[in-house]
Amino acid sequence: MENTNLQDYSHKRFNILTGEWVLVSPHRAKRPWQGQNEEISAEKRPAYDETCYLCATNTRINGELNPDYKDVFVFTNDFAALQKDSPSFSVNDGLFKAQSETGICKVICFSPDHSKSLAQMEVEDIKKVVSAWQKEYRELGANESINYVQIFENKGAAMGCSNPHPHGQIWSQSSMPNEVYKKEHQQKEYFAKNKSSLLGDYLQQELAAKERIIFQNDDFVVLIPFWAIWPFEAMIAPKKAQKSILELSDAEAKNYAEAISVITQLYDKLFNTSFPYSSGIHQAPTNGEENDHWHWHMSFYPPLLRSATVKKFMVGYEMFGSPQRDITAEVAANRLRELL
Repeated sequence: MENTNLQDYSHKRFNILTGEWVLVSPHRAKRPWQGQNEEISAEKRPAYDETCYLCATNTRINGELNPDYKDVFVFTNDFAALQKDSPSFSVNDGLFKAQSETGICKVICFSPDHSKSLAQMEVEDIKKVVSAWQKEYRELGANESINYVQIFENKGAAMGCSNPHPHGQIWSQSSMPNEVYKKEHQQKEYFAKNKSSLLGDYLQQELAAKERIIFQNDDFVVLIPFWAIWPFEAMIAPKKAQKSILELSDAEAKNYAEAISVITQLYDKLFNTSFPYSSGIHQAPTNGEENDHWHWHMSFYPPLLRSATVKKFMVGYEMFGSPQRDITAEVAANRLRELL
């Protein structure tokens, strides 16, 4: 039964995966908006754009020619944030601390069709993207110098995406990033104490409550996390504990692709726009350890708040205090669920 106090009064919610709190202010959702309105792009993109660096057969900025690919195309990022062959060094000068970081960054084009996003792709085509993610996670993770593989997508100009062609990125590196380190700690501590998956036990509670579930199939749950920060933040998680996407069977990979298709389509329906977001998969490090405490999941962080033109900004209190949201996770889940 829904707790009405959570819908009417300010409170904070605990993120079990990071060990951090988010401030929730449901009463503020009623206030009028006089802030910035984002511009809606009415541009209809062609299936092929001769000026796009990611379209098939086009030449990229570094002079390399893209193949005439028919589904998924992966290549090493021409402007990689991490360097594969940088020298090993460290700085330990009093309170000045630094150390070298190496890695391999790749770009993954989801489709040769410049006009599409994941929301417009067929489930079978999204499944090919999942297969490419599995291949890259396996191969990059097998490199002794790579201890974590981060798969993510920035969709839309509002999320800083510099090219509208449907694509994502894969950054692999020698150390564990900050957000992953938090989840590593929380899951490991819970597993040691309870001998069960933190996220798995959480999903059982969510499935019983039914308040924040948007969609589910035989293998996956799509929900708004109890502790969500972004207005329509969502998570896709396997119902059974799996350390990484490598454990997916063929049938599970298809159901995962279906879950991605459902949430991205619902996003586009919500405000009748191509919904911007950043999404990413958090899964077990590739550090050679068992990592039995890990339960992989995919998160979507979309910035839109009230409409296609009103964006949530992380400023002020969020920068100096802690994250804060107005619309509750339950209201957001219901909004999306109604669009099914």
